[in-house]
Amino acid sequence: MDVKPISEIRTFLQNIAEPMGIEIVDVEWNDSQCSLTVFIETEKGVDLDTCEKFHNAIMEPIDELDPTYDKPYTLNVSSPGLDRPFKTERDFERNMGKEVEIKLYAPLKGKKYLEGFLTAYDKNSVTVKTEAEEQKIPLNKIAKINKAIKFE
Repeated sequence: MDVKPISEIRTFLQNIAEPMGIEIVDVEWNDSQCSLTVFIETEKGVDLDTCEKFHNAIMEPIDELDPTYDKPYTLNVSSPGLDRPFKTERDFERNMGKEVEIKLYAPLKGKKYLEGFLTAYDKNSVTVKTEAEEQKIPLNKIAKINKAIKFE
């Protein structure tokens, strides 16, 4: 199915989200299910009420944008989940000083998995303080980086 560029949809939705204190984390189109999913975040996290409130706020405006050129589709609004990978600069900023998990494409100093505290980020690398040392890791070596999830 023909769909407008995701970047155009994202920019359009961000104009609605910002005044509501909502950040658009990602927008995904699933061709097999004909569905558009908008992943959102707020400073306080995302619950079902937040998703519903944002869904209701974008229903009519997004129909006017017509992302599927008059073809039917399902609109979903969701939390990106606790273990979602960092994708935006804001993801890294929000998690600075927090514990993260890193999965690498290839071993670095004999390890493909690291856990530590995110201490620095730039557009090319992250710095993580582990129990043993502080390591600067190029982003192109990282398969996935996300917040560490600890169950007590």
